[in-house]
Formats: sequence, structure tokens, C-alpha cells
Amino acid sequence: MADINNFLALMLQLSVPIVLGALCGTIAERGGIILLGEEGLMLIGAFAGVAGSFFTGSAFAGAVLSVLAGALVGWLYALFCLKWKAQQSVVGVGINLFASGITAVMLKAIWHTEGMSDSVEAFSSFTVPGLSKIPVIGALFYEQSPYLYLMILIVAATWILFYRTKYGLRYRAIGDQPYAVQTCGVPVNRYRYTAMMAAGAIAGLAGSYLSLAQNNLFVTDMVSGRGFMGLAANIFGGWNPIGSLGAGMVFAVAQAARFYLTDFEIPSQIVQMLPYVVTLLILLFVGKRVKGPEALGKLVD
Repeated sequence: MADINNFLALMLQLSVPIVLGALCGTIAERGGIILLGEEGLMLIGAFAGVAGSFFTGSAFAGAVLSVLAGALVGWLYALFCLKWKAQQSVVGVGINLFASGITAVMLKAIWHTEGMSDSVEAFSSFTVPGLSKIPVIGALFYEQSPYLYLMILIVAATWILFYRTKYGLRYRAIGDQPYAVQTCGVPVNRYRYTAMMAAGAIAGLAGSYLSLAQNNLFVTDMVSGRGFMGLAANIFGGWNPIGSLGAGMVFAVAQAARFYLTDFEIPSQIVQMLPYVVTLLILLFVGKRVKGPEALGKLVD
């Protein structure tokens, strides 16, 4: 039973950036904006978190800076797509390339090194005595970061906003029929700008988890495909916050399994590629069966 709890606890730890990345994609694409820049948004958040912690000596300040940096880049993403009408997929790829380059340059400028930053103040994991011993559920309280509980709150809040408020109803309608919504007097692009800033903020928070919770430093390109996993989890979850949560957990199981497969005589390269193989298989067999927003990628004047 202890091994099961340990595996579930590890799975939950690994799920945080993937679920937040999936939620980032859900928020952006539910309103009709294609978001291929999750990897870059998360990378900028990871760097901003470490930089904020380094200069202030506070991990909390670093996390706040990562959220602000993500929101700013999310706004720029929307600006390119909505105001200047750039091709949305190209903007996403551009953000990813920009993030990889600018973080490497800033790493060199601040720490005068390549590859990784100095260690900074980070969030500590904690265990709740007693509750951590409960079978299965105890994994929620064993060696977990505050990010896990914040992730659950964000997922719940997003679901309530989407499905229990008039603003969520309008926003989901924008993702399907933006012209019809616009004729009703709803400011479509204003909703989309707000959503992209929120998506960017969540992606920045996901990035800061990697640098301020899983680690206490920044490593070049440390997101390592988790943004793309989040995008796949968003599709697998049907562009739904709860679906994104569940799909993110599935991907996290594949990641956690790597640490247990090392006990078997399996080449390490195969073990390392397992999460990415799962991602490709899910996109191949599930991607065609789920229906996304009808106006995904379509703009209004």
C-alpha cells in the first residue's frame, strides 16, 4: 500500500505543470484562439520565477512575477493574433522560439553562466501527518507542494466560470459563433484579450512550478515538452477544465511510470520516451474523435 501511495503522490507532483498547461490551452482555445505557444509561455514563467526569487529572496515574489510575465506575454500573443491578424499557429511557434532564446540570453546576463542559474529560494513540499497515511487519498497530503492545491482551485474556478456564469456562456459561444455573439453587442475581442492574459498567467504559474517547486533553479529549456503535453491533454480532455484535469493525470501516470520502469531491464532511452509516445498515441487515436470549438482560429473585425 505504501508503494501505491508513493506512486500516486509522485503522479500528482508531475501532473501540476501538465494540468495547468492543459487549462491554459482550454481557456485560450475555448474562445477561438489557437495556442501553440504554451511551451514558450511556461518557459518564460519558469525563468521569471527564478529571477524574481533571486532578486527578492522570496519564492512567493518569484511566483507572482511569473504570473505577471505570463499575463504580459499572453497579452502580446493576443495582440499579434487579434489586432495585427498574424497567423495564430505561426505566432505560437514564434513565442516558443523567442522564449528559448531570450531566457538563454538573460541567463547569461544575470548569472554569467550557461545552462543553469544559481540556486534560489523555492517552495518546500510538506506532508500532513495522519492524512498522508490514508490509502489512495493520502497521496494528496504526502510530499506535496502548495501548487497542487492551487491547481485544483484554479480548475474548479475555471469550470464554475465557464459553466455557471453568463460570462462563461458568452465566452464559449464566442468559440463557436463569434459573429453571432458580436451582433448581440458582446465585445468579442475584449473577452479574447482577457482570456489570453489569464491563459498566459496560468502558463507562467505552471512554469514557476518547475523552477520553484520541483527545482530551485532555472535550466535552459527546462519545460522539456510539458507545454505540448498540456496541449494534447487539452484536446484529450475535450476543451473542458475537468477533462483537462483528468487528461493531465493520465499523462502524469506515464511520466511517473518512468521512475519505476528503471528496475526492469528496459533500455533507458525507451523509458525516457514513454510520456512522449503516450502523447502521440492519444493525439493519433483520440484527437480525431473529439470536437473542438467550431470557430477555432477564426477572427472577427
